[in-house]
Amino acid sequence: MTILEVSAVNKTFTMHLQGGIRLPVVTGASFTADAGDCVVLVGPSGAGKSSMLKIIFGNYRCDAGAVTLRHGGDVIDVAKASPRDILNLRKNKIGYVSQFLRAVPRVPALDVVAEPLVVTGTPREDARERAAALLHRLNIPQRLWSLPPSTFSGGEQQRVNIARGFLPELPLLLLDEPTASLDAANRAVVVDLVAEKKNRGVAMVAIVHDDDVRHRIADQLVDITQFSAAA
Repeated sequence: MTILEVSAVNKTFTMHLQGGIRLPVVTGASFTADAGDCVVLVGPSGAGKSSMLKIIFGNYRCDAGAVTLRHGGDVIDVAKASPRDILNLRKNKIGYVSQFLRAVPRVPALDVVAEPLVVTGTPREDARERAAALLHRLNIPQRLWSLPPSTFSGGEQQRVNIARGFLPELPLLLLDEPTASLDAANRAVVVDLVAEKKNRGVAMVAIVHDDDVRHRIADQLVDITQFSAAA
């Protein structure tokens, strides 16, 4: 079953502070992600991979095309969704592990990870218990769980970010370089987490520069350069 369909998407940035220069990103971008599959976007830096994830997540509006999410009888075009609908999609349909952790200052790591479950109605203690299990699995020492992630190392912050993104059970998960700051042991944990999401029917779209990780998680490779508007 197809969860995500990207159809003929065009995106151009207008640099208003640079005389209105228009920078093309992608044109005619089209691919699908099925339940239980991981689609990995490939191409050189600057080709538009991260921009494509942000289009799917609703951070960027595309100039043309459709980004259709299908799940549970719902069919939603993210490209045309209202801001309120996009917020609901992020709460109930689309997870996102970005390269950088964005968390409220002074909130303990355990609550940062548990928060996506709490906002959808999971009792706080249940959410914290599930968050603790995932933090333990990602080798975050328990002594750190009560501290804000801003005090953590870059690799520790990324593992908190991964835990927060992987904890909810959402039909679509976007991964932007999830293993970039991780050692081999924690990269292996992420590979296992991806495999478990696949087994539960989650569709994923990922950017992964590590060749070994890409080989282990990818069901489909989409070369974003074939949609390069600058070509």
